[in-house]
Amino acid sequence: MSATPQSTDTDASLLTIPNVESSSREVNGVQLHVVTAGDPDAPLVVLLHGHPDFWYGWRHQIGPLVKGGYRVVVPDQRGCNLSEAPDGIDAYRMSNLVADVRELIHSEGRESAHIVGHDFGAFVAWNVALREPTIVDRLGICNVPHPTVYRETLRSSLRQITRSWYVWFYQLPKLPEWMLRRNEMDNMVATLEVSSNEGTFDDEAIARYQAAWQHTGIEPRINWYRGFRRSERPPRDTVVQPTLICWGEDDVGLVSSMAERSLKYCEAGRLRTFPDASHWVHHERKAVTDELLDHLS
Repeated sequence: MSATPQSTDTDASLLTIPNVESSSREVNGVQLHVVTAGDPDAPLVVLLHGHPDFWYGWRHQIGPLVKGGYRVVVPDQRGCNLSEAPDGIDAYRMSNLVADVRELIHSEGRESAHIVGHDFGAFVAWNVALREPTIVDRLGICNVPHPTVYRETLRSSLRQITRSWYVWFYQLPKLPEWMLRRNEMDNMVATLEVSSNEGTFDDEAIARYQAAWQHTGIEPRINWYRGFRRSERPPRDTVVQPTLICWGEDDVGLVSSMAERSLKYCEAGRLRTFPDASHWVHHERKAVTDELLDHLS
């Protein structure tokens, strides 16, 4: 395993929210950096970031959720920022990412929690609900379709196949790491800028992302996508928990039709769409936070 870097420049000190703190938790055999805030006895919400994000991607939601009466737990998922980066592709299979979330909930002394995810973190959130339904109270999803919908769309939509080019690119050995690492990770910065509306990421935020990427490097993040390709399908297709899907309609990587189709796999699902918002809808629309608060309550 790669050693966990010792650094504080991308931890909870980035926020000015009272009583927010960083800690290290050993879960499922790895050390995860976790940012927590709120009353330890309040209802628990776990926020899962995607790629190329880290816990900081939920900075706009942490404060309002705490004010709303929740205990908020935001991990750097394995391989990201200040969390440990296990070696090898199999360490990033979906079963391991789901087990991380399950044990993180248990580390709070809880049997279940509300789970909210964005991007690859939303894929993990969907899978937690499908693989470990008893540990999910309510599910929140930002701009990622139900796994079955994504798989079916890739088989039938040339438009989505084209938009998912990077998923196939990441399966190549070594070349993706070289491409994303070169020129001080300019291509990673471009990923943020191309997939978002102008002004979503200012210079200060981009500098913080660049610092976070330096800790564990690029390979573990790419191994998320390689591990996903090696993962077994969930044992069920239907999500039984109340589910909210928030979707920015100008997502450059995912066709919007998948959002509506995802509701067919939810026993109690609701879709909220945001015209002119990008893949980073929770950064660009305060209404997403309001919708999440309403859904979780």
